[in-house]
Amino acid sequence: MPGLFDALSIGAIHAPNRILMAPLTRARAGEAHLPNALMAEHYAQRASSGLLIAEATMVQAGNSAFWKEPGVYSAEQVAGWKLVTDAVHAKGGRIFLQIWHGGRATHPLLNGGQQPVAPSAIAIANDTVHTPQGKQPYVTPRALTDEEIPGIVAAFRQAAENAKAAGFDGVEVHGANGYLIDQFLRDGSNQRTGAYGGSREHRARFLFEVLDAVIGVWGSDRVGLRLSPLNSFNDMRDSDPIGLVTWLAGELNRYKLAYLHLMRADFFGVQKGDVVTPVRAAYQGVLIGNMGYSPEEAEAAVQAGALDAVAFGTSYLANPDLPERIRAKAPLNAPNPATFYTEGPEGYNDYPTLAG
Repeated sequence: MPGLFDALSIGAIHAPNRILMAPLTRARAGEAHLPNALMAEHYAQRASSGLLIAEATMVQAGNSAFWKEPGVYSAEQVAGWKLVTDAVHAKGGRIFLQIWHGGRATHPLLNGGQQPVAPSAIAIANDTVHTPQGKQPYVTPRALTDEEIPGIVAAFRQAAENAKAAGFDGVEVHGANGYLIDQFLRDGSNQRTGAYGGSREHRARFLFEVLDAVIGVWGSDRVGLRLSPLNSFNDMRDSDPIGLVTWLAGELNRYKLAYLHLMRADFFGVQKGDVVTPVRAAYQGVLIGNMGYSPEEAEAAVQAGALDAVAFGTSYLANPDLPERIRAKAPLNAPNPATFYTEGPEGYNDYPTLAG
């Protein structure tokens, strides 16, 4: 069986190894949400990854959830992202852009007073969001009408077009972690009726419409999807998470995606269970695992055929040369959480490599 250092075809992408970089929001794009040279350096440092998956990126203005995260809805943002893709490609790397809508996880103070939207008018409970006025509780979102949903699908389509213009090698649709697509998928946040609520088939309609739109731009072999069926982040839950994701995995076979990116656990340990085994059995394409894998566990999972590749998050944050370190069995740098969402290069572009 292959290991982490065997090549892998990820749709149209030839990955020289199976050590991928997971999308990591780092809030370095400033208040104008503009990708920049600092970000280009960051991703280029990590170009030895089999595939870089860039951070959650807004498909529409007025949907900021992190204050200084990037967007891909303006010509200036496309130009900024072109700095990133050019830098990565100059180092021989491959990079997808994760396209995203925050839904109810946004806040009016980050979006010119605009009320968040969601499948249902249910607020994120018992949590706060960082804003220019300090930490604030989430507000109750406005439930989208059925007639508004095609406009958001169109925004994903335009974001896919813009990502192509910016020079990316493909896109990852963000269907995880309690953001808008995930909010539609799970019955704890989607309590609407009609075409987009109720049965799992109806709750998945929005996801499938987004996939159809994005594939229409890129072709299915340059589109990935991230799911987090167990994660309770952003006050998320589902009455049958394993049943939902197993059904979704089977339905996704008809799309022939570049990959399915599966988060295997819950950040907070509230919802438990094995989602990897049933998804592996149901899904016929490239399966990428994520969340808490050590290099040793990742190698074992790939060698056993449980996964085709593993996406590393905080390990990649602190180790720009992660594949080289894993191959050399060298110690890993420890990440500094105090600089995860700060500004500037500290804790972003200054982690040392083995080469020094």
